[in-house]
Amino acid sequence: MSGLAPPGRAEVLVMLAGFGERSDGAVHESLGSLELTWLIAEFEQRYGIELDLPDERFEAIRTVDDATEVLRAAVLAAVPGAAAGSVGAART
Repeated sequence: MSGLAPPGRAEVLVMLAGFGERSDGAVHESLGSLELTWLIAEFEQRYGIELDLPDERFEAIRTVDDATEVLRAAVLAAVPGAAAGSVGAART
């Protein structure tokens, strides 16, 4: 995970675009359960972080923005120094 900034919306869209091999512009704002499960697996692999989300939190992720918020929080919790300068740069 070293050197990686917390993911912003643009990065989450790129990760989601890999599901179904589509452009990031073709990703819908609302997420289905298969997309979300796939996104979490991609995120865990890319960042080397295991997400242990309670069912209520998982079920509350319905949009790209919801997913971005949860994934950013996971990186910030796992890597204390990530909150410094990289957070603003990762937002889009």
